[in-house]
Amino acid sequence: MDIVDEIVALEWQAFDKVKNEGGRANCQDDFGTFEIMRKSQFLAWDNATREGYLADLRNAARRGRNLVQEKYARMMASTAPAQYASFAHTLPPLAESQCADIERIILQQLVWRLEFAAAFPHMSGQARLIRSEEDTPFDTSFETYLRGELGTYSEMTLSAYKRMVAALQAAGENLTTRTMEHTARLYGYRDLADAEARLAAAA
Repeated sequence: MDIVDEIVALEWQAFDKVKNEGGRANCQDDFGTFEIMRKSQFLAWDNATREGYLADLRNAARRGRNLVQEKYARMMASTAPAQYASFAHTLPPLAESQCADIERIILQQLVWRLEFAAAFPHMSGQARLIRSEEDTPFDTSFETYLRGELGTYSEMTLSAYKRMVAALQAAGENLTTRTMEHTARLYGYRDLADAEARLAAAA
């Protein structure tokens, strides 16, 4: 199995087991959308980051730990802070260095996300809200989602991710644009420009 497909398969197994207060969510029965959104992200990564995250998922599965459940739990620090405070102590603690790396990564990715929004407003409009200050109990922003996800990575994977971000920044590339290019193609568009033009025409 291709590494990206294996990552998606392991995440789907974990996602299927996520427990929600209101019962099972509709998206937990929509593998097609899940596959496109997650595959788009992992196709945009470099091999070192993919390999690190695959190892994290395998290790978590062996230990009965659900990284997807933890990701959503960490997001609640912003979307439902009072509820989060009641269980935050049960989540694996993050070292100060990890927290610092996460915040530096988020700052760069927010720059990329805002640049993407300016260049491709119609595609951007199909994605999440951007900043945590826009969060509600029902809508989770790009920033909050990213913070929650990065908080589930091992130190090795987070280091690989940090190096990837630095390399892309040095090369003048935009990780959001790379990811959304894959999203466009997986949805059947020729490329990102084609998706933007067709969404604009339909608006």
